[in-house]
Amino acid sequence: MKILISADMEGATGVTWPADVLPGAPQWERCRSMFTSDVNAAALGFLDGGADEVLVNEAHWSMRNLLLEQLDDRVQMITGRHKTLSMVEGIQHGDVDGVAFVGYHTGAGTEGVLAHTYLANSITGVWLNGERASEGLLNAHVAAEYGVPVVLVTGDDLTCVDAEGYAPDARRVAVKDYVSRYAAVCRTPARTAADIRAAAAGAASLAVRHTPVTGVDFAVELEFDAEHLAGAATVVPGVTQTDVRRVAYTSATMYEGIRTFKAVTTIVSAAVEEQYG
Repeated sequence: MKILISADMEGATGVTWPADVLPGAPQWERCRSMFTSDVNAAALGFLDGGADEVLVNEAHWSMRNLLLEQLDDRVQMITGRHKTLSMVEGIQHGDVDGVAFVGYHTGAGTEGVLAHTYLANSITGVWLNGERASEGLLNAHVAAEYGVPVVLVTGDDLTCVDAEGYAPDARRVAVKDYVSRYAAVCRTPARTAADIRAAAAGAASLAVRHTPVTGVDFAVELEFDAEHLAGAATVVPGVTQTDVRRVAYTSATMYEGIRTFKAVTTIVSAAVEEQYG
């Protein structure tokens, strides 16, 4: 059994505000250990539950945040940026039996600690086939296309609620409770590590590949906080402006859909001015 852990940082233990997750900040350095603790706990739990292999894909910001030296020796990690499937890189090779979303968060325009979708700001909402979408929902559809179930989700309590929609059978662990976008009631790393490890051990039994989901068209809509960002996004082929601050596109597969989404966010982030957005 092979498990892929997609590891994001905003939903990690102790993380509550931007300085906790921005590379180079003193608080980021401190929070890296707690982030790594969450990921290692998940890996240990899956190994406890019978996994033969655990591959971690770094999915936050520079994708160079986890402390490799603090992971169990049986774990391997993909680190660094510019990967074919970004947050779920590694799922496309046909050998992954289950995927875990560790340190995830809610989507742009919703309640949740550090809520956003791909960009920390600028995007105020994302919809997939008419449903408001978080990164978890988008990545779950990518996983389904490869026949891989989402078996574990960790983050704040609202992230766990969000996961009920896209992975109802997955085990869920809340490492903190939402107070505001930049505040939470946090549990200690020792407690969250124990909770995550226990949940992952149970989730291992859910790692059973299913028939890949195919033949579904994916309509994606994005809303930005400024009109010029919608215009910038239309540089990407197939992306059309549907309103002053909105764009949309349709993809025949989620593989294409998530890659187009990444292209749009890359273009948009380059069009943001320092002070005015």
